Amino acid sequence: MRTSIFVLFALLLFYSVGSLAQSEIPQVTIKTLDGKPFSTSEITNEGKPVILSFWALWCKPCQKELDAFNENYADWQEETGVKIYAISIDDSRSTARVMPMVNGKAWEFEVLLDPNSDFKRAMNVNMIPHTFLLDGEGKIVSQHTAYFEGAEFELYDKVKKIAGIE
Repeated sequence: MRTSIFVLFALLLFYSVGSLAQSEIPQVTIKTLDGKPFSTSEITNEGKPVILSFWALWCKPCQKELDAFNENYADWQEETGVKIYAISIDDSRSTARVMPMVNGKAWEFEVLLDPNSDFKRAMNVNMIPHTFLLDGEGKIVSQHTAYFEGAEFELYDKVKKIAGIE
């Protein structure tokens, strides 16, 4: 009995992960740092990988992950062409503090605002940091929550595989 329950659970888990890996990001209108509308359908990278990272001002692990991405971003872009989008889920009361922080940290990647959490809900993000990896066709191939030192290199190994480098 236990074995059959385990097998059923494993199949369900495999199916849910497999179906997620084939899904595309939903089309939602969010904002650029200067407050202009931005459609998530514009999140593309000419056939190259994309990293989407949901974060907030109050989330220290999020900032550590984005700092780690930024530290490696120029090399990653040169090697694989990957593009990073950091999606702030801060509400409308605190979005005015996002740009000064981004400028202060000198993050080189694109930062977008999701003040109403529309994109967050559409992507089923419950915990942050929540990072998605998209292949060159815009399909979600991997995702993770939380951050620990060195996790950025695990993610980058996946980026290299998608880019056909490894």
